[in-house]
Amino acid sequence: MKIWVDADACPVVIKEILFRAAQRTQIAMTLVANHSMRIPPAKNITMLQVSSGFDVADDEIVKRLQQNDLVITADIPLAAEVIEKGGQALNPRGELYTESNIRARLNIRDFMDTMRASGIQTGGPPAISQGDRQNFANELDKILTKTLKT
Repeated sequence: MKIWVDADACPVVIKEILFRAAQRTQIAMTLVANHSMRIPPAKNITMLQVSSGFDVADDEIVKRLQQNDLVITADIPLAAEVIEKGGQALNPRGELYTESNIRARLNIRDFMDTMRASGIQTGGPPAISQGDRQNFANELDKILTKTLKT
């Protein structure tokens, strides 16, 4: 398993949790973004900078993804592609996207896009809370523990 991070929109506190987990487990992790970012000096943590553009980072993640890899993303269409390709997708709030919940998430996303396109102000998601951080860390730990046992 390898961890892929949709890093452009990933909150710093979540990246810090990921850095510690990758260093602890020695699982390979790549952050994919359209701008350079700092990463810890570790052999198993790399940064892949892609060109700017709509879904360029997402497309690169999907292209390189192997079955059972883990992708950290809040991007629901990317999560759907990851699941379709046999990977796992976890959002920064600790929700694991699955075959059974991704279609509902896509429908809600599309509905909200339609609302925004018609001029209704829907606002963005709330800031990452301490509870969200804990949920993310717990879910990540479950996934990594399961992977290390196999």
